[in-house]
Amino acid sequence: MSVRHRRPLLVATVLAGAGLALTACGPDNTDTAAGPAPSASNTVAAKPTVGGPAPAGAPTTGTGARPTTHAPSGGSTKSGSGGAAGGPCDVQNLSIHLSARSGAPSQRVIEVQNKGGGACTLSATPGVDLGNSATRDQSKNLKPILAAGTMRYTVAAGKTAYVVLDLDPSGATAGTTPSINEVNVLADDEDGNMPLASIQNFPLGADAKVLNPSMGMYRATLAEAVASVASAPN
Repeated sequence: MSVRHRRPLLVATVLAGAGLALTACGPDNTDTAAGPAPSASNTVAAKPTVGGPAPAGAPTTGTGARPTTHAPSGGSTKSGSGGAAGGPCDVQNLSIHLSARSGAPSQRVIEVQNKGGGACTLSATPGVDLGNSATRDQSKNLKPILAAGTMRYTVAAGKTAYVVLDLDPSGATAGTTPSINEVNVLADDEDGNMPLASIQNFPLGADAKVLNPSMGMYRATLAEAVASVASAPN
C-alpha cells in the first residue's frame, strides 16, 4: 500500500521595517473520502530478533522500536472522525497496546491512550505492517488494506482511540501467509509527525493466520472500530 503524506510548511520572511506573521492551519475538519486502493509494500529496514508469542487474548505492550528506513504505513486512502481541534502528539504521552478481540479470533484491537494534558491529532489510522520478528529483511512485510478517507483523528486528553486489525477477514485456514508473528505500529502515520523510533512491535504468536489483512480507522469506541474495519475492502 502507498500513502500520500502531507506536511505543512511554514515560511517566515523578515522585511526591513515591517513584520509579517504567518499562521498554520489546524487539523482537517472535512472528510474527503476516496476510493480504496490495493495494499502495497513499503520498505522496512533490517531488525534484530525480539519478542515472543503473546498469550491468546491477553493485552500486549509494544517492545519498542527497531531501526527502519520508512515508518510502516497503510496503502489505501484513509479517513477518520476527529473531535475538537488538537495539536501534534508527543509519543511520550501515548500508551499503545494490542490485544485479541474476544469472539473474533482473527481480529486484534490496537488501543492508543492519550495520557497528556491536552488533545492531540493522529493520522486517520496508525501505520501498521506485519512480519516475522526473526527476519532481518523486513522489506516484504504485509500492509493491511484500509477503509477509505483522509481526515485526521483527534484524541482528547485522557481518552483512548481504538483501531481493529483483521488478520484474516476471509477466515481461511489454507493459503495463509506463513511465519507472520509480529505487528509493527506507529501511532501517527503522517510523514514526519513522529520519529521512526516510536514504532512499537507486538508479538502475534507463531500460529497466527494472516491472509489479505484489513484495518479500520481510529474510533472513540471498540464497537465503532469494529464497524470501521468491516467497511474495508476484502
